[in-house]
Parts: sequence; C-alpha cells; structure tokens
Amino acid sequence: QLQLVESGGGLVQPGGSLRLSCAASGFTLGYYAISWFRQAPGKEREGVSCISRYGGTTNYTDSVKGRFTISRGNAKATVYLQMNSLKPEDTAVYYCAAESTRTNYYCSMSVSPMNFWGQGTQVTVSS
Repeated sequence: QLQLVESGGGLVQPGGSLRLSCAASGFTLGYYAISWFRQAPGKEREGVSCISRYGGTTNYTDSVKGRFTISRGNAKATVYLQMNSLKPEDTAVYYCAAESTRTNYYCSMSVSPMNFWGQGTQVTVSS
C-alpha cells in the first residue's frame, strides 16, 4: 500500500519550534517532489512549502519565509519541515504530499497535481 506518514506535530508556545517529518511507505520518496500543506478550521488547504526531487529547488509561501525550512534527509527517505518562530496563525493540520515528476528542479504548492497524501498532523501554537 502506497502511503505517506507525517509526524512531529504538537502543542507549542508562540515563538517555539517544531520539526515535522514525512516518510513514505511502499514507494521511494526520492523519486517525487514533496510538498507541505496546511488546513486551519474553516479555511481552504494551502501550500506551505515544497522541495524538488533532489532538493535543488525549494519554495515557500510568503507567510512562512524566513521561519520554515524544508529539507530531505540524507537517505532521501524522509522530508522534513523545520518550523521556527511559530505564531498562533500557524495553527493547522499539516499534510505532506507527493507528486510524481521527471523534472529534477520542479515542485508545486498547488493541491491538484499531488498523487499521494498523508493523513495529517496537528500543529497548535498557543500560550
């Protein structure tokens, strides 16, 4: 069964940090561009960050630039989202998603191209 599994969410105070992980089961994560999305209650799912197949391209939505960092693990089996200086408005369920692509420097933060989704992990930023 092909699936993605996120971990690392939790409750953190404003200004704190969390690191989310995305691991693949049943397929090789290194062959896919990987994206992180989030969805807050009552809001649409939005793209947060993405990374290309070999990590040569990364993109971030404006609201997280300078605070979040996406990266691939050394074995390319895991993708991380390091989140620093967290704000209450970062509170959401965070999802990782994979897109099959033959382009090494491509990644997308749009929902529609994604082939696989994880189940999500809750991030709550509150004092």
